[in-house]
Amino acid sequence: MGVRRRSRRLAAGLVATGLAFGTAACGAGSDTSGGDPNTLEVWTRSNPDPAATYERVFAAFTKKTGIKIDYQPVINFDQQLQSRASTRDLPDVMINDTALMGSYQSQGLLKVIDPDSIAGHDQITAKSWSSTVGIDGSHYGIPYSRQAQTLMIRKDWLAKLGLKAPTTWQEMLSVAKAFATRDPDGDGKADTYGMVVPGSAQNGYAAWWGSSFLWQGGAKIVEPDGKGTYKAAMDSAAAVNAVTWMKDNLFCGDNAVTQPGALTAVTGTATNFQDGNAGMYLTGPYNIATFDQTLGKDKYEVVPAPAGPAGGDVLADGENIYFGARTGKTKQEQALAAFLISAEGQQLAMTGENQPVVRIPVNSTLDAATVRDDPRWSVVQKAYEDASQQFPNAPDFAPIKQDTADSLNAIFTYCGGDVRSQLKELNETLDGDLKDQDLLK
Repeated sequence: MGVRRRSRRLAAGLVATGLAFGTAACGAGSDTSGGDPNTLEVWTRSNPDPAATYERVFAAFTKKTGIKIDYQPVINFDQQLQSRASTRDLPDVMINDTALMGSYQSQGLLKVIDPDSIAGHDQITAKSWSSTVGIDGSHYGIPYSRQAQTLMIRKDWLAKLGLKAPTTWQEMLSVAKAFATRDPDGDGKADTYGMVVPGSAQNGYAAWWGSSFLWQGGAKIVEPDGKGTYKAAMDSAAAVNAVTWMKDNLFCGDNAVTQPGALTAVTGTATNFQDGNAGMYLTGPYNIATFDQTLGKDKYEVVPAPAGPAGGDVLADGENIYFGARTGKTKQEQALAAFLISAEGQQLAMTGENQPVVRIPVNSTLDAATVRDDPRWSVVQKAYEDASQQFPNAPDFAPIKQDTADSLNAIFTYCGGDVRSQLKELNETLDGDLKDQDLLK
């Protein structure tokens, strides 16, 4: 693993150097695009359905302000961003994951944000603003949407088997085994599974999904020291116990309760819940609209994640608004950000026929369940506010997440390995990732 990590870090460093070089001039002069100064080029990482929601939001902004939006929904976002950075022509505004902020900031892609310059900034909570603070203490983004994972579970299967939604890890295992062995769909075939897991190492999925279980077990991936540096923490007793529990109870031996191919699955291929043959899925609320359409709103419910030994914390993430490292359109960018975080802008992004692009509103005057007239969203909002953690946003967390996913996926795939020694090796790798960023304690 160490060689792979060093090779990947070297490649990433070369890309970062190219990006930083390419964007240096963007922040030094006027708008290099040669376009209309009253038009903002805006990128989101979106497929067509959420892109339609963004189109509606941007149209309302243009009608209100007269500022035009050249909207680009980009699926291969990072690849296209690198290409644009190399030509010294970044988008004016980008809306993308909170966890990418450290990576973008370290590459010189982002403008510093003064929260006071954004109208309505005081309607965003300190918790949400904290996820936009970089290593140097400056803000590099504006909160736009937040979310936290919850458990989606087949309530019709629970009723058929005389079971209740689980509240602890052990109850969850019991329910998962019942879903897998007691024919909850009544077709007389052994064709149902207890739990859906996107456990591939690809794009860090195993770490993204597994992080909630780590936190519920009292573990952390890396720990800050409060002085701007970090240390790896995946060799702790809590981490060993949590990973061993996941391996032994979810993936290995006769106790395995996940869908076939779980350890090669990503979210796009882990469709067993919506396909109707798996009973539980710890996932984000963006799936609610999809599951309502494909599975049926009457067949499942949204409940808090079952608690582990250290509690029920789940992964929280979301999207920030970023300003590309260029000048010339600051006032227009600030106007767009103010609209996007306003009650009007947030409600537009939460409703409509297409997939919402704001899940939990960052505007504290709004309640997700009230806006949508759907009490299930109160479960999600409560999880975010009271029982969630997020990946550290100030470091470049991408290599840390990927190395963690590589290790977890290998542990769950090769069941005979020693978890303690494998996590010790991971810990050394993560310390190397932190050292590469001059962030190792």
